Amino acid sequence: MSNFVAPEVKKFVAWDYVVFAALFLVCASIGVFFAVKERKKKTSKEFLVGGKQMTCGPIAFSLTTSFMSAVTVLGTPSEVYRYGASFVLFFLSYALVIIFTAELFLPVFYRSGITSTYEYLELRFNKIVRLAATLIYILQTILYTGIVVYAPSLALNQVTGFDLWGSVIATGIVCTFYCTLGGLKAVVWTDAFQMIVMVVGFVTVLIRGTTLNGGSTKVWEDAYEGSRLNIFDFDVDPLRRHTVWTIVIGGTFTWLGIYGVNQSTIQRCISCKSEKHAKLALYLNLLGLWIVLVCAVFCGLVMYSHYKSCDPWTAGFISAPDQLMPYFVMDIFSSMPGVPGLFVACAFSGTLSTVAASINALATVTLEDLVKKGFPNLSEKMSTWISKGLCILYGILCASMAAGASLLGGVVQASLSIHGMCGGPMLGLFTLGIVFPCANWKGAVGGLFAGIILAFWVGTGSFIYPAPPAKSIPLQLSTLNCTLTNSTEALTTAAPAEASDRPLLADTWYSLSYLYFSAIGCLGCAIAGLLISFITGPSKGEDIPPVLIKPVCNLFCFWSERLKTLLWCGVGHDSQEVDFEKNLPKVIANKTGTGNTFKNSINKENKCQFPGYNPEENSYTNMSRESRL
Repeated sequence: MSNFVAPEVKKFVAWDYVVFAALFLVCASIGVFFAVKERKKKTSKEFLVGGKQMTCGPIAFSLTTSFMSAVTVLGTPSEVYRYGASFVLFFLSYALVIIFTAELFLPVFYRSGITSTYEYLELRFNKIVRLAATLIYILQTILYTGIVVYAPSLALNQVTGFDLWGSVIATGIVCTFYCTLGGLKAVVWTDAFQMIVMVVGFVTVLIRGTTLNGGSTKVWEDAYEGSRLNIFDFDVDPLRRHTVWTIVIGGTFTWLGIYGVNQSTIQRCISCKSEKHAKLALYLNLLGLWIVLVCAVFCGLVMYSHYKSCDPWTAGFISAPDQLMPYFVMDIFSSMPGVPGLFVACAFSGTLSTVAASINALATVTLEDLVKKGFPNLSEKMSTWISKGLCILYGILCASMAAGASLLGGVVQASLSIHGMCGGPMLGLFTLGIVFPCANWKGAVGGLFAGIILAFWVGTGSFIYPAPPAKSIPLQLSTLNCTLTNSTEALTTAAPAEASDRPLLADTWYSLSYLYFSAIGCLGCAIAGLLISFITGPSKGEDIPPVLIKPVCNLFCFWSERLKTLLWCGVGHDSQEVDFEKNLPKVIANKTGTGNTFKNSINKENKCQFPGYNPEENSYTNMSRESRL
């Protein structure tokens, strides 16, 4: 095999560390600012959901930054470099995800007056369903957050020389610090700052890379000649890694599972002062998602133009594809001290936002779904201190999980797959509750476990037996112009040899595109849940508060009032006055304040204007507890 001489790529210098440290300092300062500013507001509600008085602007920034972790900053350009620009089709997936979230899931969560999304499951089903979902979410989020911390730390360490465990520990400390001091407001405003850092970092790399490679026209020509612009592949084969169908359909399920019903996202939305602001934040966030996606895709094309004749991964200059982007940055900015530090700050902005969002969401879920269930008479002051203690605990756990993630391989795709495998069944569970009034708690529990078994079966199988090379092999990469030490032979990427002892399912079921894991879990949960519900006796619609159900059948049965009423399964969507005390389940009536929250909810279909309705904005406005009483 040929040995290549790696070009000298400089490591971090003093100015790079100064720029990078400045990011951490600003983030910590935001936490201190809100701790001082909000020191007299000591309620747990104020700490965890910003007093429900946030506006759409910072929430939109925060959603975008949390959505785009370092997995995106490092993984997407590498993906485009190796597989082509078909990744840009995710702009369709993102649009569908935002529409479903804003129009289907958000109205139900917002009008329910909940703090934790898993409160909904108890209101709709019972405590068992809520507890099962909460525990799955906590385990999933800790594991994913550990991977999100470890992946960029590893990639940047091996290329830039930035200390691996130093970055892991620093990330954990800073996120825990500003979460604990400032609560959700600190997280949101820090995310807004990190969004700016992320976009500036991408644009800087794009401008410098394009200039060095002969301009945008030359970059486009190189990408076309290297088959990187073959975007629209309409092959319906579900085993193909990325086609139009896997990205648009599978990608929508995957991101809806970790976006539409995820505590981290919904917690931000319900912190807005009105439902209109919450929806506007989601649609503004969509613009941010598109901007970051386009920047990442073009960075991948510029990177390919730069290395088209000497691929550093094939040549062995780097040990993993995830290190391509940091290697590229250190290469093109070697003569500009401080700029590589800006990119590292860009990558870690994504990590910081994701970790901070996870810590805040985990603290909220644990307090609302576990602590308050065991100790229902906690004072507000004690709840706030417990919230801060939980932030510290989960900060330590997430940083510790990064050490466990060091034992995994291929962490970037693994993180998305794990989120898909857990997020899919959870999406199916919430869909059962919101869309199907006939689903009962037995169907919900049975469907959840059926979805998890299916998703983990296919996901684990795909990790053990990767898809056949013909379905996922990267596009050609060349080392033609790399400097050789002992021969003149150039290398191109070669297909790995196939194992002879693969089981029967290895080339079919286990070879499904990883983007379909979430769809399998969601559909498995929904179908099994409906079957079990019908076998054990479906729920009676008159016992379900209309605010907990979104009557999507109205869209398809607008011509027939009788058919609509039939599909409502007895839920009183057409009642002119909703008697919430009578219709709420007993568990709601026993909760202090929850009944009041529901009384202020509004049935949009009949436009009953209960307290909290703002006729000027034509939406629902959050009211303080004192105002409601």
